[in-house]
Amino acid sequence: MDPSARKSRLYSVSLVTTSVNASRLHSRIAALARFGALPGGGVTRSCWSPPYEAARAWLLDEIRSAGLHGWVDLAGNVFGGLGAAAFSAATPVVLTGSHIDTVPEGGILDGALGVLAGLECLQAIRAAGAAPRRPLVVSAWSDEEGRYASLFGSRAFCGRLDAAATATMTAVDGERLVDAMARAGFDAHRAPEARAPDGAVHAYVELHIEQGPRLDEAGVPIAVVDSIVGVRRTRLIFHGQADHAGTTPMERRRDAFLAAAEYALKARELVVERGGGGSVTNIGVVQVHPGASNIVPGRAEIVHEMRSPDAETLERLARECEALATDVVDRRGIRFDAVRMSQTTPVACSPKVRAAVEAACKRLGLGWKTLYSAAGHDAQNLALIADAGMLFIPSRGGKSHRVDETSDAEAIERGASVLLHTLLTLAG
Repeated sequence: MDPSARKSRLYSVSLVTTSVNASRLHSRIAALARFGALPGGGVTRSCWSPPYEAARAWLLDEIRSAGLHGWVDLAGNVFGGLGAAAFSAATPVVLTGSHIDTVPEGGILDGALGVLAGLECLQAIRAAGAAPRRPLVVSAWSDEEGRYASLFGSRAFCGRLDAAATATMTAVDGERLVDAMARAGFDAHRAPEARAPDGAVHAYVELHIEQGPRLDEAGVPIAVVDSIVGVRRTRLIFHGQADHAGTTPMERRRDAFLAAAEYALKARELVVERGGGGSVTNIGVVQVHPGASNIVPGRAEIVHEMRSPDAETLERLARECEALATDVVDRRGIRFDAVRMSQTTPVACSPKVRAAVEAACKRLGLGWKTLYSAAGHDAQNLALIADAGMLFIPSRGGKSHRVDETSDAEAIERGASVLLHTLLTLAG
């Protein structure tokens, strides 16, 4: 038999017999959940924090214990390679992964599932003796949740990080990215050097919980993601006049908080009415200064987020909301500043990756449906440099970004199995 044909036959046999170890995967999910665990359930593990750094060290140990090459780049991204110890255009890799940072009081699966399922897939492939034609790498991207800058690690990896902006990136509580990274042993100014060589990634696929109710309510086990929404986050600072809350007549007050509140309500109406049905908006951060009950607020800060699967709609909404803020402050005799915190562009997922996910579902006898992702993900940065896509499993009750976020054990196992066969297809 021709050596290449024999290798192909052995690989095909390995593809059929390779399977994930569900017990090992669930054990790792439970172990990672201990880092930043909250007394009532859930987890708070923001990037660069002590719990996060402990989790990063644990993950590297797990990667190396699985027989993979483990390394960390200058942006804090963690990698585990099967047949690769670095990125090179000479040997493009098939990449999978997600993130291990969380929102405050978040759940244990958002991001973590994609990282740990990716690790399990690579370990299972290695144990089965399969020899994919392309190297495989699992990743854990830093600061996906955007405490300092959304999708920070994958932006750096994909060459989308603005080096000049790193010095000004801050959390909502004022902590600077440069200080947080320095505390963890990293130099924020060198993060752009984490850019991967052109052509180093052949394809990227990310497994994630849906974080919404569509799959769970439809009773469908897998979603093949066809596109990912764009996200705009803007800090709006309304400057009024601090005054005595008892002696200042109501008609003379220049209340910054009332301006912020009026803007918040009207911006919501604007997005609902003019967002094309697929756009959403949220204001999850509100800060009032000086912050005393007997002082009229002289300054109010809010963080306004908008999402849409359509780039033109998102851009139009941003312009209209800025005009709305101008109208509010002009009528109230105050002023405002708008600081753009982050911006991601809606992207379409690769037909090649979508086809690989669908083929994996067919092979495993699983139904699927096509959905767009209403949440932002690192995959949208990877889509700018390689074929990239995603698959979802149901979130029980559609719950996410809360401590009771969960998915059924069987759903987790099905998702990992689909990911495994998708990786084998893309790498083989």
